[in-house]
Order: sequence, then structure tokens, then C-alpha cells
Amino acid sequence: MWLLSAFLSAALLGFYDVFKKHSLKDNAVIPVLLLNTLFSSLIFLPFIILSREGVIPDSSLFYTHSYGWAEHRFILLKSVIVLSSWLFAYFGLKHLPLTIVGPVNATRPVMVLIGAMVFFAERLNAWQWAGVIVALVGIEMLKKTSRKEGINWWRDKWIYFVILANVLGALSGLYDKFLMASPANGGIGLDKMAVQSWYNIYQFFMMLVMLIVLWWPVRRRTTPFRWCWTIPLISLFLSAADFVYFYALGLDGAMISVVSMIRRGSVVVSFTFGALLFREKNLKAKAIDLALVILSMIFLFIGSR
Repeated sequence: MWLLSAFLSAALLGFYDVFKKHSLKDNAVIPVLLLNTLFSSLIFLPFIILSREGVIPDSSLFYTHSYGWAEHRFILLKSVIVLSSWLFAYFGLKHLPLTIVGPVNATRPVMVLIGAMVFFAERLNAWQWAGVIVALVGIEMLKKTSRKEGINWWRDKWIYFVILANVLGALSGLYDKFLMASPANGGIGLDKMAVQSWYNIYQFFMMLVMLIVLWWPVRRRTTPFRWCWTIPLISLFLSAADFVYFYALGLDGAMISVVSMIRRGSVVVSFTFGALLFREKNLKAKAIDLALVILSMIFLFIGSR
């Protein structure tokens, strides 16, 4: 069940990337990200209120536990990690083709794998290792393809932004395991709905401060903000993808390294729309890189059955 949930999360995440790319085209990054955190907060706020009032029973998947500062400080730290990752990811995606960013994001599970082996003693079988190796080969080939579009991986700062976003995202994935694992398994056993709800709310207030301090004073000298219908869809699809992701992690036998790798299958959706909607270039070469990523997902699936 956790594998199917991971694949569903991947599909939702792919559409999230598409809507994000569409919203960021010729648009100011900070206001778009602020609205993303606002809409995400509004999605989860009713669950907090209804759970506190007893309308949602504690047996429901949507029940949100109430915690004190002892627990909220851990959620606040997650907000800082995720928001930092999002900032780098949004700026990188704005300036790079979606068909480049998607496969680059496939490196995140490799980072998670290393962390999972170090911190959670997870071990992969031969099929799963094959999936990781094939994904790495695909990324290496993508570097060569990127040069055809004038993107030098060692000199382009936006590539570094995307890579740094993935490093922080991998750290967030490992931290999720710690937050939601039971104390007997080395975690603190927080409720997944509480984590997802409150980290979005905390991020909104952080982004509000950033908008007032960093963007508002220079808004007339930078890229202007324009409303786009896909902005609320960013929040909707991300919230759904994360909900299914947290649900998968909470199931018995779920491996953070495998779930994170499967979620990178979102590249299939983002690549398809990058080709059809955004008319990006060098698709034949990138398709080979994408095929390797898909093959790695198949290996992971076989190794996890």
C-alpha cells in the first residue's frame, strides 16, 4: 500500500511542478511563493479548527492533534528547512527548462538514500541498488544534454540553486522520518496532519516577513508580480502530494529511501508538459535521460515487492 501511495504522490507532484513553472514565467518569485504558503495554510486550517472542536474524530485520517511548544519547535524547524528548499527551487525553476529541472530533481533520493543508511540503518537489495545506479547514469547524461542549451552545470548558478534545493529537500525527507517515527524507532511520533498543517502556516508568516523586507521595497525595480490562475493549483496539488506522501511514510514497512525515489517519478509528468506546453528543446536526447529515470523506478518497484 505504501508503494501505491508513493506513486500517487509522484503523479500529483509532477502536476505541481507544471503549475509552478507556469506561474513563475515572467513573474516575481517571492509573491508567488507567499501565495503558495497562504493557500496551503487555508487548506489545512479547517482541519486544525474542526479537530480541536471535536467535529473531526481522532480516528479520522484528517484528525489534527494539538501540541505544545515542545512539539511545535520541531515542526518550526521543518518549516525553515522546507522553505529554504522552496526558495532555491522556485528561483532555479524560473530560469531553467522544466525538462532539465525534473531529471535534476531525481538526484534527491540518492541523497536521501545515503542519509537513510547512516541515520536509520536502511539497506537496499540488488534491484534497488540497480535503480539508484541507473538514475545516476541518467543524470550524468543529462549534464551533456544541457550543454546543447548553453547550460554549464559547473558555472550556471541556477543549477546550483536546484541542487541546493534538492540537498535541503533530502534533509527534509530524513527529518520527516524522524518526526513521524515512534519513539521506539528513534523518532518523536508526531501526527502527520499536524506536521503538514502547521509547517505550512509557519511558512506563510516567514514568507510574509520576507515579502515586506526583501521584495516590497524593490518591487518597482524587479520583475513585477501578476496574478495567474495556476497559482492556487500549486498549493492544491502540493498539499495533496504531501498528504499522500506522509500517509505512505506512516505505513508499516515504508522505507524513506524508496518512497523518495518513487516520488521523483514526477519527472514523467513534468517532462511531458515541458515538451507539449512549454515547447522546450532537445527532447530526443532528454527522452533517453528520462527513460533511464523510469527504468530506475521499475527496478525500485521490483526490489520493493
